[in-house]
Amino acid sequence: MSIKIHDIVARKSYEGDVLFRVIDIKEKKGIKEAVLYGEDFRLIADAPFSDLLKIDENERNQRHRSDLEKQDQSFRLFTQEQELQKQKSDYEASSGYRYSGNYFQMPGRVLHVDGDASYLRKCLDLYEKIGIPVNGVYCNEKEMPEKIGQLLDHYRPDILVITGHDSYSKTKGNPEDLSAYRHSRHFVQTVMEARKRVSHLDQLVIFAGACQSHFESLIRAGANFASSPSRVNIHALDPVYIVAKISYTPFMEHIRVWDVLRNTLTGEKGLGGIETRGVLRTGMPYNLTTEE
Repeated sequence: MSIKIHDIVARKSYEGDVLFRVIDIKEKKGIKEAVLYGEDFRLIADAPFSDLLKIDENERNQRHRSDLEKQDQSFRLFTQEQELQKQKSDYEASSGYRYSGNYFQMPGRVLHVDGDASYLRKCLDLYEKIGIPVNGVYCNEKEMPEKIGQLLDHYRPDILVITGHDSYSKTKGNPEDLSAYRHSRHFVQTVMEARKRVSHLDQLVIFAGACQSHFESLIRAGANFASSPSRVNIHALDPVYIVAKISYTPFMEHIRVWDVLRNTLTGEKGLGGIETRGVLRTGMPYNLTTEE
């Protein structure tokens, strides 16, 4: 079978559950192996050519349509909640505060550091669609711990996303062993370095992790939200839905964990966290006049 870099494949041993793109090809003891990045899930894997099934364009398009339907559903649910929050803000800024003028809102600013340039572009498109101010930086997972301090000093975000690819390998250790994970230790180190800059959990809200990441270590390191409690795969766009809820929740309100997770594509098996304050701030008045 002819498999090349950038081909879309699935693994026979996993019944083709996840589509991957081939990003590298290696040879070990005469056996060809492909390094795989999940097409829609933040998963990295190695697989011999004998375990790979090349996916034709028709099947790829069919799966893509199915994934888009899930994304659209999550987006609709989020926008419904956003509209309810806006109505609440309208009341508090008008009759609630006895003010009849205009007001403005400042959603939380996001720094999204991603180990996959393709996923980063998809996430930035969704941030823009939702209306969240964001700076996106592509960075290899292994380099994140040494670069995160400088990035925080430069961008000064309210919310930090640390993500990319990860995976757990039972041949390398048990689920409690960080060395059995591809990049969890790098994510943990990055969170710890970020907390050296901003220690307060509500002054810098952190999401960290990818597919099958060591959830408990990330939370202990200082993340507010992380993946993956049940060591399952998470969708590429899940971090965006997590931080969107935080970005558009007023800073005087606490966010219950389930309120953050319910509109994600993965849910509580792949994502979890701790109670956190929102970061949205409302101000007034808003001057609609412009200088000629």
